[in-house]
Amino acid sequence: MRLHFKIVFSFFVLISISSCKGETQIPNKGKTVWVKVNEVTDSLPKPIDYFKLFKSHPDYISDGFDFPVGIPNAKGYYNAQKFKENDHLGDDWNGLGGGNTDLGDPIHSIGNGYVSEVKDYNGGWGNVVQIVHQHKNKLYKSLYAHCDTIMVSEGDYVKRGRQIATIGNCNGQYLAHLHLEIRDSISLDIGGGYSPITKGYLDPTQFIEDNRTQKTNN
Repeated sequence: MRLHFKIVFSFFVLISISSCKGETQIPNKGKTVWVKVNEVTDSLPKPIDYFKLFKSHPDYISDGFDFPVGIPNAKGYYNAQKFKENDHLGDDWNGLGGGNTDLGDPIHSIGNGYVSEVKDYNGGWGNVVQIVHQHKNKLYKSLYAHCDTIMVSEGDYVKRGRQIATIGNCNGQYLAHLHLEIRDSISLDIGGGYSPITKGYLDPTQFIEDNRTQKTNN
């Protein structure tokens, strides 16, 4: 026990001394590599300050929201699996024709915003587009999953109604549909699409209906 205490104590002393020198130890296959502390922190990705971003691009602050299919009112589509149904964390939008009749149909951004991610997550997600929106001094994120063709890139600014993708079937795993999520906690990871815990997630249909502000001409 005493030996263990000395080893632990020595370790923390070493860390303290190293920190004072502005350096730290990084293990490298049994060898000790000394690097400056600021070199480690500078290499870490820095979170985007979205409020600052939208302040510099005020035309992309959201003035209201529409549905992502059959814009603006989801004409020709129905919500096949609603928010919280079977612990679903979003809405599944299907064409009225059923099956894969909506495969390749356009998906539109629900509002003005910034494309924060475009990624193929494979598995049950497939191609995903995520867009951050600022609306009434709050941040939201919309997520569009199972996409077929992607028509935007990370870092793009988009207007409400712009086509961002087409409806897919996740490489044949499902019948074609759009899985839409809206989150008021924009730092959440991709998640699983289903959970009884809904903190950070909003009912997409309710959110859109509550924020159908008159669209302005741009």
